[in-house]
Amino acid sequence: MEKFNIIATTFFGLEEVLAEEIKALGSTDVKTLTRAVSFSGDNEMLYKANYWLRTALKILVPIKTFSAFNDKEFYEEAYKIQWQDYMAVTDTFAVDCVASGPIFTHSKYLALKCKDAIADYFRQKRGRRPDVDVEYPDLRINVHVYNSQVTVSLDSTGIPMSKRGYKTRQTEAPVNEVLAAGILTLTKTDFSTPFVDPMCGSGTFPIEACLMQMNIAPGSFRHFALEKCRNFDSQLWGRIKKEAKELRKTAPENTIYGFDKDVMALDIATQNAANAGVDKFINFDRKDFFNTPENGFGLFMVMNPPYGERLENQEDMNEFYKQIGDVLKSCYSGSKAWILSGNLTALKNIGLHPSKKIKLFNGPLECRLECFEMYEGSKKKKYEN
Repeated sequence: MEKFNIIATTFFGLEEVLAEEIKALGSTDVKTLTRAVSFSGDNEMLYKANYWLRTALKILVPIKTFSAFNDKEFYEEAYKIQWQDYMAVTDTFAVDCVASGPIFTHSKYLALKCKDAIADYFRQKRGRRPDVDVEYPDLRINVHVYNSQVTVSLDSTGIPMSKRGYKTRQTEAPVNEVLAAGILTLTKTDFSTPFVDPMCGSGTFPIEACLMQMNIAPGSFRHFALEKCRNFDSQLWGRIKKEAKELRKTAPENTIYGFDKDVMALDIATQNAANAGVDKFINFDRKDFFNTPENGFGLFMVMNPPYGERLENQEDMNEFYKQIGDVLKSCYSGSKAWILSGNLTALKNIGLHPSKKIKLFNGPLECRLECFEMYEGSKKKKYEN
């Protein structure tokens, strides 16, 4: 099959993780960009990228790049694209646009201009305009503008891959699935030791850890925009899904725990795990991290505590994070804890020196992912033994 250029978008800080995922799929010409990775592949690679990549948000196929310095030039270049190669006049379409820089400041306006160009193209060629369907279009088009540089792409994903499809409900301010999978990879989660999220909320970290351990494809629970494309190869898609199912493991390598003090959160987490088909492999239980610690040795912990962005009193959050550090020091000797937080001031009150810091974004909020290692006895004794 003929190869073409593909762009996978992601969150800031996950570019290298995504690049390694793409290489593992067998792609070539892999290059990291800002919040994206470019690579080469054929239709099979395109399908596999959507079905298997855990840290990608969208899989785009660029069809034209050009320069434009005003909306008239933008419209004219968009109109020149041979749109009949990608859709019929009877197909529905939608346009998403992201614009940055001083030239174009209104993404929605550019999306409208692109829609006009497509509609006018077909009215000139076929005598009628195709319809727009923003929810379930036959063709979804992505327009990316940076200063004067414009890239028009076919969106093969549709709904972002951060929405796996297993979350029917979620708690307030959850970590999305792509960010969770990226964090689990960045932390080099040790699957030989018990995995614990002591503030699991909607259950994203335990569920994603289980999916990774059992080699369950993250695209198993949803549909993709590519399935509505004119040249969709249903046999190829069916083979990829069949092969993915055969690669699944029967159980995770270690014990996975998800704790929360909120009964409703646990109910949501359990339902989400059931939707993903992994509820029997995750031990969800009602526990208050501060009052019912595990006293566990050698645990691997990942948590996303509240950031307190809605609280006026920063001192309350400072004390909250100090208590997290106190519990870790007193009850989790010999364990490792990774904490994601957007409250960088409160994070300093953990009272433990982080062995590693990683800058990430949870939505628009800048965060830090920090690693805290609780040694048995003192750190000095650890190195002496």
